[in-house]
Amino acid sequence: MSPHAALSGERTVLKNGDAGYPAALASIARPPKELFVVGNPAALAEGLAVVGARRATPYGRSCARRFARLAASQGVCIISGGARGCDSEAHRAALTEGAPTVAFLGGGCDEIYPAENRGLFQKMIDDGGAVVSEHAWGFKPLPYTFRERNRLIAGLAKAVLIVEASLPSGTFSTADEALEAGKEVLVVPGAITSDSSRGTNRLLYQGATPVVDDESFEYAVSRIFGVLRHEQISSGAKKERKADAVMDALKAQPMSLDELYEIARDVYGENARSTLMKQLARAEAEHEVKRHHDGRYYPMA
Repeated sequence: MSPHAALSGERTVLKNGDAGYPAALASIARPPKELFVVGNPAALAEGLAVVGARRATPYGRSCARRFARLAASQGVCIISGGARGCDSEAHRAALTEGAPTVAFLGGGCDEIYPAENRGLFQKMIDDGGAVVSEHAWGFKPLPYTFRERNRLIAGLAKAVLIVEASLPSGTFSTADEALEAGKEVLVVPGAITSDSSRGTNRLLYQGATPVVDDESFEYAVSRIFGVLRHEQISSGAKKERKADAVMDALKAQPMSLDELYEIARDVYGENARSTLMKQLARAEAEHEVKRHHDGRYYPMA
């Protein structure tokens, strides 16, 4: 099927005041008069919005996947804008956990943007989620409509997680909409030297809730959504976290073999070098990392 072909699935037009119209959107400052929905209209329930840069760094993509997956594993609906980069990673992470996920488009649902995400949108619909717009099916997206739809992402969400944002950016405007609607804003910090994290770090400076690790995020999700945290960690999970310590360091920035070895030595002791080499070989084979000509290992998006 052509990437420009219409999405298949149930089609619904929800008018403000209809029984199925989301109460969370009815209460925002500028509620849409109508919602054009492809997929399951019941998926339009309060959830967690996960948004970030379109031109995402590997760090931003990794964080979007990581935290969307953790929330989705608790049955929380993941809401985003279907854009390239962080948004797409969040939707995919929700699908891998079997949780519903909802994308708000800037144009009509028959004007798929970005076109390459048609398959992702169809998978979302097929798995019980929805693709939504406040514009009629064939409305062509315009620059201003993307900023406008950000109020819908923030409005349907109980909380918004910002994983990466520059200044200025549409992602930052979603945070503004969330704050205006009285929603909690969670933020993943980034390096102060990274342009891609200027917006996120500014939000933290302004008082947003920091997400500094899995535990802090799970605590926030538990508090906001009333779901149970994972308190029990099996021995297998503990081993996996050890492995994550090395790979997470690499995901944060490119590193040389010597730098990775220093981290691995603290985790694995005398078995550090052999274990590290096995990890890197597996990660390269699975296209998670790549060694460049400068000798350093780089994370792959």
